[in-house]
Amino acid sequence: MTDTGTARVVRVTGQGAGGQASRSLHRAREARLAGARSEVAPRAEIDASWDRVARSGIDPDQSPESALLRADEIEHRRHSTALGELMPLLRAGLASIADAAQQILVVTDTEGRVLWRQGHTGVLRRAHAICLEEGADWAEGATGTNAIGTALAARVPVQVHSAEHFIRALHGWTCAAAPVRDPRDGRLIGIVDISGPASTFHPATLALVDSVARLAEGEIRGRHLAEIERLRAVAAPILCRIGGRALAVDVHGRLAAVTGMPPVDRLPLPKSLGPGPVWLPSLGMCRVEPLPGGWLVQVDDGGTEGARRRVVLDLSRPRALAVHLTGPLGNRTQRLSPRHAELLYALAVHPQGRTASELARDIFGDGTRTVTVRAEVSRLRRQLAEVLAHRPYRFGDGVEVEVIHPEDRADLLPHSRAPVVAEARGAATTA
Repeated sequence: MTDTGTARVVRVTGQGAGGQASRSLHRAREARLAGARSEVAPRAEIDASWDRVARSGIDPDQSPESALLRADEIEHRRHSTALGELMPLLRAGLASIADAAQQILVVTDTEGRVLWRQGHTGVLRRAHAICLEEGADWAEGATGTNAIGTALAARVPVQVHSAEHFIRALHGWTCAAAPVRDPRDGRLIGIVDISGPASTFHPATLALVDSVARLAEGEIRGRHLAEIERLRAVAAPILCRIGGRALAVDVHGRLAAVTGMPPVDRLPLPKSLGPGPVWLPSLGMCRVEPLPGGWLVQVDDGGTEGARRRVVLDLSRPRALAVHLTGPLGNRTQRLSPRHAELLYALAVHPQGRTASELARDIFGDGTRTVTVRAEVSRLRRQLAEVLAHRPYRFGDGVEVEVIHPEDRADLLPHSRAPVVAEARGAATTA
């Protein structure tokens, strides 16, 4: 299939074409590599990609192989992207179709590194020969013109077939890829791709891949709205108690609730934000406190700067363990499980902070149980984000901490076997 791009240059595509059109595409490619003029040229998006790749110094006869990421780095990247949460949707939308069409589903990060792949078993084996495997680099700068790399470079869905690939070793393949963006801020978060032998080309594949990518973006949007609703549920009663101007925003600055001032769609936040006073250009001096899933921002109209944060850890009654919080967010009481009481007690005993390994020794007598400790502290911080800090785990700067012990300190958390508690009970017995 051909179409006229200018009066003298014919744009030609190799997609699904045999015979004359395919030969014309090969002639256009060979002319480009030789630096000669030609009356035929590839599609505009392929033409632009060939120019970028040629300038980068890619050898058309090179192997598509690249240094693979280590397994631990692949896992780190999987957990660092929103794509991980979207994989069930992507698999449901594309994996079975790819398998039936003798193709494979490939998902990459924003650098073009393959994080997941799935599909037809025979094609997965063939993909090893071109290094289309987990951890491989499929950006244009590494592997030349290909759907993944070109979609990354152009930020648009693209299909690349046969000789449209810059590297000759890929001429036996066809691929269609679409970018996935975070609808909250428009940032690219990765690429979803379908690849297979050139004989499996179908013109509808690109539309299918793009449709599933848009479904993935819709899933992110839906989850974000649910997160905003949860944040609003937490923030609304707090804002009711606050005088003056204040608003609750998620970690991206998206508004969840507001009082005393006109609403805004998004509050620009500094990249590094922590509890305490902070200057925000749109509001002036503010007091920032963490909320589960976001921040409480209280405009300093003269009444918030002196507000103190205080924690009272009440361990006086084993069946009614609790923590009482006082601060800019108001006063509240949180019931505690025995394990969370142990953790908060360990942090109260060590105000300078504890690493995960140190807390594991405090609670279990085993410094290797860091996974359990991190999980428990993560749950605690979702409830007490305004007073707990991390790296190391500790009560936040400026937080006053008081522990209410039982009348007889030997009765401290009587069912606990945590070394930090047993040590305190033993000290009370020998005193």
